[in-house]
Amino acid sequence: MRHVWGRVMSFELLLAGWIMAVGLAISGASTYFYQWAFKAQAMLRFDGKTFFHTLAHLLMSFVCGPIIMLQMGWRSEKDGTVSLGSALLSAFIAFGWSFITGLLFLGAYFAIFP
Repeated sequence: MRHVWGRVMSFELLLAGWIMAVGLAISGASTYFYQWAFKAQAMLRFDGKTFFHTLAHLLMSFVCGPIIMLQMGWRSEKDGTVSLGSALLSAFIAFGWSFITGLLFLGAYFAIFP
């Protein structure tokens, strides 16, 4: 019985890693596409000239959020060093966020193409 639970748990761990990888890949591709198409730095924002711009910025912030968080964690301090706590915290948030993003995109994909 113990042998079966080990396989089930390893499958679930690999599935969670795969969902995270898909979310991070979609986030990265979306971030670089946004920066290429609009010639603007992708950042977490919710402002806009109109209501449509505000909703578009919110959507961009949600989809591109994991990569933006990873970039924020690797910013250097005034003395040129990178804070380990900042890098670890941003990575923890980014990978959790990419799991949610990957779950939404994979769920939509499997709902459309069964």
